[in-house]
Amino acid sequence: MRHPYPIREIARQAGLSEATVDRVLNSRGGVRESTIMEVHQAIKDLDRQRTQVRIGGRTFMVDIVMQTPERFSTAVRTALEAELPSLHPAVVRSRFHFRQTGPASELIAIMDKIAKRGSQGVILKAPDLPEVGAAVGRLVAAGIPVVTLVTDLPGSARMAYVGIDNRAAGATAAYLVGQWLGDRSGNVLTTISRGSFRNEEEREMGFRSAMRVAHPRRSLVEVTDSDGLDATQRDLVLEALKRDEDIVAVYSAGGGNAATLDAFEALGRECAVFVAHDLDHDNTRLLRERRLSAVLHHDLRQDMRRACQTIMRAHKALPDEGPALPSAIQVVTPYNMPPGVSPSPFAS
Repeated sequence: MRHPYPIREIARQAGLSEATVDRVLNSRGGVRESTIMEVHQAIKDLDRQRTQVRIGGRTFMVDIVMQTPERFSTAVRTALEAELPSLHPAVVRSRFHFRQTGPASELIAIMDKIAKRGSQGVILKAPDLPEVGAAVGRLVAAGIPVVTLVTDLPGSARMAYVGIDNRAAGATAAYLVGQWLGDRSGNVLTTISRGSFRNEEEREMGFRSAMRVAHPRRSLVEVTDSDGLDATQRDLVLEALKRDEDIVAVYSAGGGNAATLDAFEALGRECAVFVAHDLDHDNTRLLRERRLSAVLHHDLRQDMRRACQTIMRAHKALPDEGPALPSAIQVVTPYNMPPGVSPSPFAS
């Protein structure tokens, strides 16, 4: 595979030994297919990052470790790489470790490998479990600052959390659903990908609390443990709709929204109001098509920039600043898409 990089640089990007990279590049055999793919991916990552940053000054290698559906991990990768030019005085290089689903032990193994190998920082999206918190502690003990993204691990040794106030987001969703349903009868379906993710749990708690106060007679029906994956989400929503014929609205604290809408359509059911989170590819399309009522959005590029700057501050590359405020929550409709997102065809 042709490339302009020293073996040492590729090895650092891939988190492998120079000898292993040399064997892959020279097709010497004795290397697993997954390792070959890691080397090729490292070269692709270096190609992308070389076009977006001017190499010079102090370089930080940051590891992004996430359990999340591909649609969100893709959004995170794109947001980070778009922000690389703004991260001076330092240059940030990134290694990505994404899992859509699986046991927490897989994430922990990745974190422990990073702690042993070394890194300037970890940006983490992981379930709030004691064993994950312990792995964060081992990273910090190894001198590696950890920043949680989107979902927090408040009981861990993480340095900071970057993201929205999830309870406030859930309460905002309750306000919107209540206003749009008005006096119409019917129940609301709440969907979360997995209860161990604190962000979704807090969104759901904020939603329930606000609905209980403003609309105490409206029942909430919960669907969970789909991991935000479309096939699982569709089956779970179909079961919920068959059990409860009075569901007329959805608040999605997680994902899998196209699958949720497919389940409504399969049964010939109307979804009068649908509030979701994040302008990923699926939600942008669904919002343009007016199949979503609104999306609660935050600037992911800004979040990734803040996460990297927090890591820089841990290494004294930037001056300290006061406690960071939560990211702003924006209510996005087909008529007020943020810059960089194609406008709705219905907008005038």
